[in-house]
Amino acid sequence: MSASPESLARAQFGPRAAAYVESAVHAQGADLEALSAVASAHAGRRALDLGCGGGHVAYRLAAHFAEVVACDPAPEMLTAVAEAARARGLANIATAEAAAERLPFEAASFDFLATRFSAHHWSDLDRGLAEAHRVAKPGAAVVFIDAVSPGPPLLDTHLQAIEVLRDPSHVRDYTAAEWTAAVERAGFSIAALHRHQIRIDFPSWIERMRTPELNAAAVRALQAAASEPVRTHFAIEPDGSFQLDVMILEAAA
Repeated sequence: MSASPESLARAQFGPRAAAYVESAVHAQGADLEALSAVASAHAGRRALDLGCGGGHVAYRLAAHFAEVVACDPAPEMLTAVAEAARARGLANIATAEAAAERLPFEAASFDFLATRFSAHHWSDLDRGLAEAHRVAKPGAAVVFIDAVSPGPPLLDTHLQAIEVLRDPSHVRDYTAAEWTAAVERAGFSIAALHRHQIRIDFPSWIERMRTPELNAAAVRALQAAASEPVRTHFAIEPDGSFQLDVMILEAAA
């Protein structure tokens, strides 16, 4: 019997929880600074870190909200986040085990919601966004941060291929246009959308997910065979490191 997308994600990320708590690319970045600024401007009672991973959004939100709920389908990830929160003296962070598509929270129960580098693992983006809209209070500020596809098929195919080779729980890096359409379908009003690139260090990218050697070699083979437009856009380096497109989408429920 084949695994569901959610069970595959749990199997992939559960044993790697500590690596994501400690990951430099997840623990810092311009997107986290932008998120902190939005959170500061909308400080309130309760916030949700949806698909919390290593908890880096929750740690930032803790300074601006009385309670922050870090939600993730992987229980080992939640344990790692709870331990890190205690070590940081953040007593206002709680955890909840759930997939984005089925949240165990009452409607309109959060003053702020953010999700970062999580949605490309969701089995159903529309359903996850609908749930996010349901649990956010009317008018609540919401921030979506994720890797995005550049758009053109030549670049999109390369990106999705290396992503799923590295991590079989990967579903899709959506384009910015797909994101804006899905966010609006869910009932959110878009306030701003920013894009930038971040450098992905290939050795740590592969090590963090414990990608099998055969798969890592396949990624390198695809990079070596890539056309000049692909190599230029992703700025592929000799060791396989590359530039990844990232989106910060600010919206209101």
